[in-house]
Amino acid sequence: MKNQVLFLLLVFSFLTVKAQYNEPNNRPKLVVGIVVDQMRYDYLTRFYNKYGEGGFKRMIRDGFNCKNNHFNYIPTKTAPGHASIFTGTTPKFHGIIGNDWFDKKLGENVYCVNDNSFKSVGTDNKKGQMSPHRMLTTTFADENRLFTQMRGKTIGVSIKDRGAVLPAGHTANAAYWVDDKGTGNWISSSFYMKELPNWVKRFNESNKTEQYFKTWDTYYDIDSYTESGDDLNTFEGGFSGKETATFPYDLNALKADNGNYKIIVETPYGNSLITDFTLELLKEEGLGKDNYTDVLTVSYSSTDKVGHNFGVNSKEVEDTYIRLDLDLERLFKALDDEVGADNYVVFLTADHGAPNVPSYLQSNKIPAGLFDLNAMVDALNSELEEEYGVKKLILSRINNQIFFNHKKISKSNLDLSELKERVSNKLLQYRLIDKVYTTSDGNQLELANGYLENMLMNGHNQKRSGDIVFVFNPAVFKDTLWNRTGTDHHSGLNYDTHVPLLFFGKGIAKGSTLQRTNITDIAPTISALLNISLPNGAIGNPLEFVFETQE
Repeated sequence: MKNQVLFLLLVFSFLTVKAQYNEPNNRPKLVVGIVVDQMRYDYLTRFYNKYGEGGFKRMIRDGFNCKNNHFNYIPTKTAPGHASIFTGTTPKFHGIIGNDWFDKKLGENVYCVNDNSFKSVGTDNKKGQMSPHRMLTTTFADENRLFTQMRGKTIGVSIKDRGAVLPAGHTANAAYWVDDKGTGNWISSSFYMKELPNWVKRFNESNKTEQYFKTWDTYYDIDSYTESGDDLNTFEGGFSGKETATFPYDLNALKADNGNYKIIVETPYGNSLITDFTLELLKEEGLGKDNYTDVLTVSYSSTDKVGHNFGVNSKEVEDTYIRLDLDLERLFKALDDEVGADNYVVFLTADHGAPNVPSYLQSNKIPAGLFDLNAMVDALNSELEEEYGVKKLILSRINNQIFFNHKKISKSNLDLSELKERVSNKLLQYRLIDKVYTTSDGNQLELANGYLENMLMNGHNQKRSGDIVFVFNPAVFKDTLWNRTGTDHHSGLNYDTHVPLLFFGKGIAKGSTLQRTNITDIAPTISALLNISLPNGAIGNPLEFVFETQE
């Protein structure tokens, strides 16, 4: 009897603690969502001994580490990644099926956030003509804005427009990105504002961007970078005007041959620039200063650009993460000072991972390869023309999907199902293609219940996706000059899906788990933390074990 009473008292105490934590007025004043573009999970562990105490290690030490966190759809690209993190759902529902995709009505490729109905703000070119209009569902930031009667602010920051626009959602107060191919200024869209705030204008007029036209050398002695391969090798891209992809890089001397400001964002200094801008934003916008929770989204884009250029085994990538760790420490210190250490919560994750380049894997006897998609489509169209007398029945092969010309098929009275069957059988004859799936007449991807099949279905949007989807063998890239060095990403394999998920701050427990979590669990978790509605298309679950219990 005493044991039963004791058990009931413990249960009551636990529920009281949970109830105390979940008090509606116990919300953090600021939520900071950090996305590190192209960060594999093992960058936390490979480079751990090179990190300081105030960045990644602070999050791991003082927060919660979900060690087995994965994307649960294909394709793993930047725009779908950012959209899925903040909406809690997959491309099947939020509609961002790639960075670009083939629009069946327009008959051409479209860019995920391009919107010509709005004007650029802060530049005379088209880099600011962006909005989240193609994202069909809400983000947790949208739900927070609705919950607070639009009193809680939302601001998105990134080098990339899509990295700022999609996380901030439809109701954001502002989103800022860099005109890296033009002025080098921070810019925005008339979707958010008529002109840049004065503090942004002052930032652009300062020399904070130009100061990064300097030499990029390793932060520590290059001989200590034992977690990476040789600095001189044949697997890296490098910069125009420099014979080898080796340290050091004189950015001021190289800028003219590499797009001027573009070279800054293709080094770790792009992440430092993001941090500089974000620290100014925290001071000027007053985030986390009142009783209405604000949301700040920060996407560190330069990690992706360095990764694509140099590859996951490069000393350049290692140095980029060492320097990012220092930028995170700067950001967390600023949050402590501006908002208060007990008033904010941060999560950090990535929009996708990345594999080693195929040539490096092949040099180590690991199966890999490059596949010429353009040659494949030309061959298929030639065969179909010979069989049916109709030219270019295949319009697009973007995102490993085949789009047929339905107007020509209808006009020529061809059988769409027969075409799908014929092309599917032909695709399976290619050595580097592993699997092929077709859609129904209503463009539904109806597959058997399996791990890969579920990922494909989660990435398939009935209105926007193609007629056939195919999957490469592991470590196979599309054959482009760009992909012959560095890295790429797109698949449902672990090197592309396994990414960090760290939480720390107000209301977050200290600990870790090897339990599998999905990228779509993040938005529901933050929504539960804030006691607000889940994003309207969310399919993930709140990760209750990351929440702190207080006595």
